[in-house]
Parts: sequence; structure tokens; C-alpha cells
Amino acid sequence: MTNSVDTKKKSSGFKKFLIIIILLIIAIGAGATYYKYFFVFGEGVKSGYLNFAVKKGNIFKTYEGKLIQEGFGQIKNGGVASNQFEFSIEDDIIFKQLETNSGKYFDLHYKEYHGVLPWRGNTVYVVDKIVNMK
Repeated sequence: MTNSVDTKKKSSGFKKFLIIIILLIIAIGAGATYYKYFFVFGEGVKSGYLNFAVKKGNIFKTYEGKLIQEGFGQIKNGGVASNQFEFSIEDDIIFKQLETNSGKYFDLHYKEYHGVLPWRGNTVYVVDKIVNMK
């Protein structure tokens, strides 16, 4: 009689342990996913001339753009190149304003993420508002 009680206690203890381990793995996975794709790593404002704003994508149509910043950067092999800021655009209204004003000088507020989601855009930089346009 005591053997069946001990076996039930052992199996129920193992089940509790297994459930705790599974929940812990799920929690760690959810935390890592949040950190990689939804945690805002950085925010800021970039300024420059809007080179283009386009809507593109095979499955998920996203808004993408490129800002040409004033000044020059240095390429690793010693040459000179312009500073470019490639970004994704979060909102239809922001995209339409950028699209109709290509070539103008913009101050764009952006959020930086650790990872790229296909429905959010092709870059880790996501523009969420226009600060200024000249």
C-alpha cells in the first residue's frame, strides 16, 4: 500500500518539476523574443536630405527610405563616402509626406530595435515621426 502512495508522490513531483521547467523555458523564450524584436534599443533624430521613400516587399509591403546626411564618412579601405541613413517607416501618413517631399531636408525621429520583423520593415531603424521639414 505504501509503495503506490510513494509512486504517486514521485510521479506528481516529477510532473511539477517538468511543468516548472517548461514554463521557465517559455518565459525565457518570450523574454528573449521581446528583447530582440520589440525592445526599443535606442531613439534619436537624424537629419539630412531625403533621397527616396518607397513601398516595397514580396509578401509584406513595407515603407522604406534613405536620408543623405551632410558631411562625409570614411570607408574602411580609405575612400570617402556620403553618410546615408536607411530606415523603415511606421505610418502611412508619414510615408505620404516623405514621398511627396523627396529631396527636401528632414529631421526624422526614429526608434532602433535589435532585430528586424518582416512586417515592420527591412531595417532596425523605424521612423515614427517627422520633427522638421525644410
